[in-house]
Amino acid sequence: MSGAGQDGAQRHGVVQPGATSREIYDGGMAVRREVLGDAHVDRANANKDDFTDDFQDMITRIAWGGIWTRPGLTRQMRSAVTITAMVAHGHWEELAMHIRAALRNGLSRDEIKEILLQTAIYCGVPSANTAFKTAQQVFREMDTTP
Repeated sequence: MSGAGQDGAQRHGVVQPGATSREIYDGGMAVRREVLGDAHVDRANANKDDFTDDFQDMITRIAWGGIWTRPGLTRQMRSAVTITAMVAHGHWEELAMHIRAALRNGLSRDEIKEILLQTAIYCGVPSANTAFKTAQQVFREMDTTP
């Protein structure tokens, strides 16, 4: 989507000219909770300490407040891109988290399968093989957890 003709809120999400750090953080935290779920975010926040606090603040403001709030892509598309990046870089724990997020964002298991098939071509078959195993495990856990 082009930014031409759109007002700032449509173009930039919560990162508006004059937005405070608090507004960006709060907007990012809202989206982070919607995408990853309260339980995940609560665990991440409970595990913060003096060493990791700045990192958690940064990802909430920049990744979630600065990128995930932008209207230029749907959350489903953002999930597809993120899944592909996790496969490409071999971030398997993050992949599992983002597969759950993709389902929460409205992607179906069949759409996730298609994304992983696409990664086989562009990220390599061994990486896609591990990604399929990761997705299977996530789906099994979801199917057996009440």
